[in-house]
Amino acid sequence: MLTPADDQNLSILSIPGLSIDLEDRDGFIQLAAQGHLRGVCTPFLNRINSRLREEKPVLINDEQVVASTWLPPIPSKPFKRLLYAETQIALGKYVPETVSFEVTRQCRCNCKHCVVSGGEGDLDIDTIKRAIDDVLDMGAVVIVFTEGDPLLRNDIIELIDYVDKDRAIVNMYSPGTDMTPEIASELKNVGLNNLLVSIYSTTPAKHDAVRGLDGAYEKATRAIGYGLDAGLLVTMCTHASPTNMEEISALYELATDLGVHELSLWESVPKKSGDPIISDQDRKTILEMYHMINSTTQGPRLFANTYFEGEMLGCMAGQRWMHVCVEGSVKPCPYIPFSYGNIQTDTVKTIWKRMRKDPHFKGQRSSCLMQEPDYLQLVSRIPEDASIPYPFNEID
Repeated sequence: MLTPADDQNLSILSIPGLSIDLEDRDGFIQLAAQGHLRGVCTPFLNRINSRLREEKPVLINDEQVVASTWLPPIPSKPFKRLLYAETQIALGKYVPETVSFEVTRQCRCNCKHCVVSGGEGDLDIDTIKRAIDDVLDMGAVVIVFTEGDPLLRNDIIELIDYVDKDRAIVNMYSPGTDMTPEIASELKNVGLNNLLVSIYSTTPAKHDAVRGLDGAYEKATRAIGYGLDAGLLVTMCTHASPTNMEEISALYELATDLGVHELSLWESVPKKSGDPIISDQDRKTILEMYHMINSTTQGPRLFANTYFEGEMLGCMAGQRWMHVCVEGSVKPCPYIPFSYGNIQTDTVKTIWKRMRKDPHFKGQRSSCLMQEPDYLQLVSRIPEDASIPYPFNEID
């Protein structure tokens, strides 16, 4: 088990006015700050420390603790960068800690909930690499490759390999339709941190219907096994919606049976006014499940954005999260249908500054913007025949 030496603490971060050490306190690893900037980062450290005390990690060994597949390991250089980013945020300088990239339109599935952007074609690899460099320079610590199926992009291995693992971890979503043991081993060799595979029902036919592809369930579960056999962290993902709340417990049991490291549970997001969203009682149920599961030692950890983006950090869109679409437009997150620029014509830093001027991304918000009626009214002003994402500055 990872533990600092009895006679010394493990230094995690040291900058003028602030040092953060990893300590062993009664058998629990904890982060402790010193220096005149200590008060600035105390709230964030308290949140991390409470999770380390109260929740099981995804993985722990002699060298690192993986609290969640959505966070860099502790200790690590990307985690050090996360602490520095959170210190900047506490001082009012917001950092896109997580940046997701749509890398291809190609996908064998036909999901109605797909959020891949409109237009045609995929970004060339040099443009994506340039954007990766830019967001790493801005402080990103989690890079996510997604939409439609990254495995169908022939240079995905090169893209994953390109990301500097001393600066960020790399996660990748895939429906799993084209995973093989050989590809899983390649992903491990080039430093993929976490393979994310979504499963929407414990009933294969229901999952296949969501994916719009016969045999999708079998392919997804097989891909999870290949990832685990290759030594990757593997997360099973699913959505919590008004129509499947009764199946969430069974989905966790499936995740346990499959042996994944974490079940990642995301609230479903409406695309327009009138689309169903989960209720406050549903959120209460999710939070109760979250605390119950993570207080035990058995089974995979449960990640729930109901907690992470609700009680812990608030909505990350446009504050800690930025999403790059397949044609280069940039959104605050995958679900908001507005763009604030395009990496083919603007620098990422310029786009981020433009996004940060939008008052919708000021202050902590415990709910998703796309679940708020007033914001959905703004979304409804997008012309019916417009391509999504729509330029925010063109809204009447």
